[in-house]
Amino acid sequence: LLILFFIISGLVIYGDQSLTAQTIPIDHKLFDEVLAKFVDTLGRVDYAGLKKNPSNLNRYLELLSANPPASNWPREDQLAYWINVYNAFTLSLVVKHYPVESIKNIRPGIPFINSVWDIRFIKIGNETFDLNNIEHRILRKQFEEPRIHFAINCASFSCPRLLNEAYTGKKLESQLTKAARFFLSDTTKNIITVNHLKLSKIFDWFGGDFKKKGSLIEFLNLYAPLKISDKANINYLEYRWTLNKQ
Repeated sequence: LLILFFIISGLVIYGDQSLTAQTIPIDHKLFDEVLAKFVDTLGRVDYAGLKKNPSNLNRYLELLSANPPASNWPREDQLAYWINVYNAFTLSLVVKHYPVESIKNIRPGIPFINSVWDIRFIKIGNETFDLNNIEHRILRKQFEEPRIHFAINCASFSCPRLLNEAYTGKKLESQLTKAARFFLSDTTKNIITVNHLKLSKIFDWFGGDFKKKGSLIEFLNLYAPLKISDKANINYLEYRWTLNKQ
């Protein structure tokens, strides 16, 4: 009986260890609560309110930090995780420095660091990342999903809106499609007619991401509010970096 007890105990302990290794994708409910409370349907953020009530956001950041995706997570759950990492840590960075007129006004104050996107403050497991690492090294390079550009939010007026719900593996496809359609329909970000396009600079800066399966116009026609001519003239709008606050 004693031997049997130790065998069963060992199985229980092993089971606990497997759970702490986070082989099951994490629940993003905490972030859902934060976004629903402090972000409106246009993606504008109540930074003042969030600064006064940061507890759920801080708890969510701790959850993300302690539970990096395991290799056996479904691709959709891994991608949703990293999108949420980018958005949640961006919120925390702005809240920390609020009031500020633009995220670009947050200066690192560290030699050889060029911008706010180069500040290493995002702790995930045993690594520390900056926002550029998350966007370029992980989201763009590992997943090759152009719609991530409509999902991650840089806390600025011209950025695609911050969705007021967390991204999840189960809803990811519909959420990314929704984000793409909303962004292309938003005339403060893109002005689209059949023959003339005034597009967000995102399509200029990351043009290659949108052309891997065809032309830029072919990509746009997947989500645009109208059918664009393949001979349409393309220009780009000035990017506004003022804070996306309510």
